[in-house]
Amino acid sequence: MAKILLVEDDLSVAASICDVLELEGHQVETVADGKKASDILQSASYAVIILDLDLPLKSGLDVCREFRQSGGNTPVLMLTGKSLTADRIVGLDSGADDYLPKPFDMRELSARLRALLRRPEPLIGEVLQLGHWQVDLANRKVSQGGVELELLAKELSLLEFLLRHRGKIFSVDQLLNSVWHSESDSSEDAVRQCVARLRHKIDPEGQWLITVKGVGYKVREQ
Repeated sequence: MAKILLVEDDLSVAASICDVLELEGHQVETVADGKKASDILQSASYAVIILDLDLPLKSGLDVCREFRQSGGNTPVLMLTGKSLTADRIVGLDSGADDYLPKPFDMRELSARLRALLRRPEPLIGEVLQLGHWQVDLANRKVSQGGVELELLAKELSLLEFLLRHRGKIFSVDQLLNSVWHSESDSSEDAVRQCVARLRHKIDPEGQWLITVKGVGYKVREQ
């Protein structure tokens, strides 16, 4: 199952896509304008983004271009009613990974989506620094002076997410949606407990993993 963001202002098309993808076991979140899509992508993460080209408030091209410029590396499948080669080139040049002209067969959409989901997720860097700790994202290890620290899988996922968005504050609810998705153990208490365990293991003095009172959590900028 993958968490997918669908950005489509045609409600009938959006409903049809959601029906198909949810039947395949995916979790689909839908927004209908480009501005809201850009806002969501600043704080939430997805396995794939399905992005319509022609959107109100902000075009799909601008959403994709800004997302890539901010460091976003999630695969983007762009949808459009335009079928000219020049339009496809513009879409791909904006940072889209694939391009599907409307009208399309839902089976083709599913096949293209599966192809994007099979791609290995690119990492923003092989090793990141958090104080004295080295966080090796490729090998999912945290170490100091050659000594490896044992972290639970969810603790490491939370640390990776915060490091990828260093300096940004995330509420408990945003972390729940971005890191826990729809898992059975997902709850606000699970987020708080995970943060507490992570802080105890890597930052007991509270220098790097910061609590912003009444707002949420962040990793302090370098």
